This record gives sequence, structure tokens and C-alpha cells, in this order.
Amino acid sequence: MNTASEVLVIIVSSVLAIFLVVLIVCLVYVVKILKQVRRITDHAENVADSVEAAASAFERTASPLAILKIVGNIIEQTTRIRKRRG
Repeated sequence: MNTASEVLVIIVSSVLAIFLVVLIVCLVYVVKILKQVRRITDHAENVADSVEAAASAFERTASPLAILKIVGNIIEQTTRIRKRRG
């Protein structure tokens, strides 16, 4: 090999080594970002589950509370009518 080709091989191998190091660093950052995204999505899923559980609990108690309110209104109306008469 002559000198020019040896210099070109050294330059190309140096550039490839630098590119490899940069690629490894970028991959490390991508892995860190993906872990954070996974943690955020897990947290969002937990929040959605808790909101869903609260909504179902409210749904279960909403019907009895509505019935109690209606009964309370009926009792209040009858006591008002009795006070007017009596």
C-alpha cells in the first residue's frame, strides 16, 4: 500500500470509530428516554384505573342516593302539608 491509501484507511477508520462512539451514546440516551416513557405510561394507566374505580363506585352509590333524596323530598312535602293543616 502506498502512503495515500494508508492515510485514507486511518481517516476512515477514525471516522467510523467516532461514529460508533456517538451511536453508543445516543443509544444509551434513547434507552433512558424509553424507560421514562414506560414509567409515565404506567403511572397514567394507574391513574386511569383509579378514576374508573371511582366512577364505578359513584355509579353504584348514585342510584341509592337518588332514591334517598326522592324519599326525603316526599317526607319534607308531607310534613309541610301537615303543618299547613294543623
